[in-house]
Amino acid sequence: MTQRVELAIVMDRLAVDEVITEYAVAVDDGDWEAYRKLFAPDGRADYRSAGGIEGNAEQVAGWLDESLQLFSMRQHLIVNRRIRFGALDQHTDDTARVQADYVNPMRFAKEEQGDEGDGSTAPDFVCGGRYAFGLLRTYDGWRLTEVVVEEKWRRLPERRPQAVVN
Repeated sequence: MTQRVELAIVMDRLAVDEVITEYAVAVDDGDWEAYRKLFAPDGRADYRSAGGIEGNAEQVAGWLDESLQLFSMRQHLIVNRRIRFGALDQHTDDTARVQADYVNPMRFAKEEQGDEGDGSTAPDFVCGGRYAFGLLRTYDGWRLTEVVVEEKWRRLPERRPQAVVN
């Protein structure tokens, strides 16, 4: 392999990794315009294993916008990224597959204005699992063709016992 080819591979790996990071930031910040721009025109996402929907980027962005309003804080951590490049129509390295684990701590929004809750800023809902991302090199750079969420676990807040009044 020549140095030029090795450099191109490194640059592609960095660009693909950047798309995955931008995906996490867009979801955490609720930036649905940025979320949509990460996808190729026919890109799709599948959140069914986490109780969500499957659809195109527009449909899924709308569902995420509505669903994630329950949480005042979201922090997506996408780790253990495994990137593999493939070929499309005899052109080498035009596609990429990324398998990555995630942990997603979130904090429920206060139910009523003025509700101080328990005063904690710690997350009270945490889930984790694995992503499968498909990407395609386009004229505009790498874009998502597929996002599949495989939620493996979740921890819900513990219910506190209510005081019994006699």
